[in-house]
Amino acid sequence: MLKPMKTFRSFFLAGIIQGSKRGKNLYDQDYRTKIKTLLHQHFPESEIIDPLDTHPNSVDYDHQTGEKVFFESVKQATESDCVIAYLPEASMGTAVEMWECNKKGVPVWSITPMKQNWVVKFMSTKIFESLDEFEEYLDVTYRDK
Repeated sequence: MLKPMKTFRSFFLAGIIQGSKRGKNLYDQDYRTKIKTLLHQHFPESEIIDPLDTHPNSVDYDHQTGEKVFFESVKQATESDCVIAYLPEASMGTAVEMWECNKKGVPVWSITPMKQNWVVKFMSTKIFESLDEFEEYLDVTYRDK
């Protein structure tokens, strides 16, 4: 298989942080390490923007700080070359990032079992059922990178 022509200089890692949890509880964030490792393997020169790295305690921010960080994250997503959206379940923040990226023509690669969800279906450039499927795609498509 030939390598795609597109070279990605930057990735934005979008994905579930709180999901539908109440209060300040977070969804397990281990997926971020796995995705960043895969991206570093296949795109070693690319910048990976992970808003949780910059703002690990964002659930504790006051309203004004949280609002500023939210809109900065959306802007970072729209300025990246590709967004990786990890969605084992719905995430309103990720949906906003996907919507804004779609409007600006930024590719969104979603990793989710929710292939029939309209936001996923209509805002994604590529959809992967699982992290394993995403890894296989990168290994096959970008193996010589």
